[in-house]
Amino acid sequence: MKTLLTLIILTMSTIIQAQTIYQFKTKTLEGQDFDFASLKGQKIMIVNTASKCGFTDQYKELEALYQQYKNQHFVIIGFPCNDFMGQEPGNSSEIREFCTKNYGVTFPLMEKIEIATSPVYKWLKNKDLNGVASSKVSWNFNKYLIDENGHFVKHIGSTTKPNDTEITNWIEGKTK
Repeated sequence: MKTLLTLIILTMSTIIQAQTIYQFKTKTLEGQDFDFASLKGQKIMIVNTASKCGFTDQYKELEALYQQYKNQHFVIIGFPCNDFMGQEPGNSSEIREFCTKNYGVTFPLMEKIEIATSPVYKWLKNKDLNGVASSKVSWNFNKYLIDENGHFVKHIGSTTKPNDTEITNWIEGKTK
């Protein structure tokens, strides 16, 4: 019985540990390795982005939010994606140039992904993997909030602006 209990506890702790963003590695827009474990202790907002979308102006608000809170253990991670009506057709250098020239983006951008095949997004969208809730990414500029321990907190749709009080209150620790 004692052995069985120990085995169950070890299995459960492994499952709990696996349900963090820190298990993932990806590539930056420039092709450099990026390990989410490097973000331990920070709140993270993950956003699927696009350069030719009706929500593209959110880049401006995302950058302002990043500048306001980046020294308070907060980071935004952008994942360009061309999944919705071909609204991110550019290659990595074109995406970087667009984001820098038009919006002064300095928050980290990762390589362009497909939502359906991205391991990060599979985790974000699936309650069985993230331990909190399932969601659907139906358009660009969906926001996913990850706490400072790497746990999924919440999915927020495209129409909610990055500077919405729901988001800023969460960053400031006024809500969960």
